[in-house]
Amino acid sequence: MVETVLLVGVVASIFVGFNIGGSSTGIAWGPAVGAGLLRKTTAAALMTFFVFLGGWTVGRNVMDTLAGDIIAIEISLAAGVAVLFFIGLGILIANVFGVPVPTSMTTVGAIAGLGLATGTLNFDTIGWIVSWWIVTPIIGLWVGATVGRYIYPELNRRFEIRTSEGALLAVNRSGSVPKLALGPNTTYQELGGTIVVLVIGCYMAFSAGASNVPNAVAPLVSSGALEVNTAIIIATVAIGLGGFTIARRTMESVGSELSDIPLLAALIVMITASTITTLLSWAGIPISLVMSSVMTIVGLGWGRATRPITARDAVRGKTDAELSMGALTAEPDAPMTKIGEAESDEVLNAGDLFNPRAIVKYVSMWIIGPSMSTLLAYGFFTAVGIS
Repeated sequence: MVETVLLVGVVASIFVGFNIGGSSTGIAWGPAVGAGLLRKTTAAALMTFFVFLGGWTVGRNVMDTLAGDIIAIEISLAAGVAVLFFIGLGILIANVFGVPVPTSMTTVGAIAGLGLATGTLNFDTIGWIVSWWIVTPIIGLWVGATVGRYIYPELNRRFEIRTSEGALLAVNRSGSVPKLALGPNTTYQELGGTIVVLVIGCYMAFSAGASNVPNAVAPLVSSGALEVNTAIIIATVAIGLGGFTIARRTMESVGSELSDIPLLAALIVMITASTITTLLSWAGIPISLVMSSVMTIVGLGWGRATRPITARDAVRGKTDAELSMGALTAEPDAPMTKIGEAESDEVLNAGDLFNPRAIVKYVSMWIIGPSMSTLLAYGFFTAVGIS
């Protein structure tokens, strides 16, 4: 009986990790794939490796929080499987509404529901976690607005990242020993920019592993049914499987707000979101890339739209470029600057860069998602009585 329940739990963990891999791979590698810098298979392989690295190192701190700090008792195997069910249900609801609800919030909500039903919830820990859920979007918004208003225009002028036709590198066989050389149309600036994009993609994959690996297996680790190292490997395999399969469509359409903004802006968002997520994961706080990514995008667009244009810039024609916000763009037929293309010279108002109603939808789902997860788990565990 125990073996059957454990098997069901492992299958549930794989389902959760599979869906996490499908969404996280697109967020981490969408800009690079969209710019034609690497293939989807290569992106999925890099994603799998760095997710494992993030989960094996920093992710252990988040695992400790989810598995032992939120409630005062160990989660039984049956309860762990039920918690995984509610996490998967939360992901399903998010997919139905087309809103990337942070998995970490859904996970915490399901475990908190169990704690409420059994009277073992650690309110100090929950308060500590929720406070960072409030602060994190503010930090992302502030960083994005600051960069967009004061730093981005100069970065865009100095570090334009473009891709040329043909191979990035070629093999020079003129000498006795073959050597790597630049492709026929490759510049050193393009090579440097490509390396930067790949490094940042690996960094974001590491951050995704640190925050998301525990979400897929922490309930089973808390029950003692799985050892931590084994659980991390199972979660990594599941996330990697999602990266090699359903994430291919996500990467093709670059199914996140990073898809229809300039590559430089996408890199700024990726660096900001990954740094915030990695630091908070290191502190043991369950957090998600989605939350900081979306709010950094909004802040970057608002900062650029509200940047004052000096007389010197106006005379020289150095006005700030347009930033289209993908799913956050106000009008569906608004002009978009695709990845790797030059930006236009048009300066838009803040209202043209994102739809406030879309932001309200995202933030509302961030509140509704974990709240529903908590209520459903509380009702289930109260009625069934397992813990």
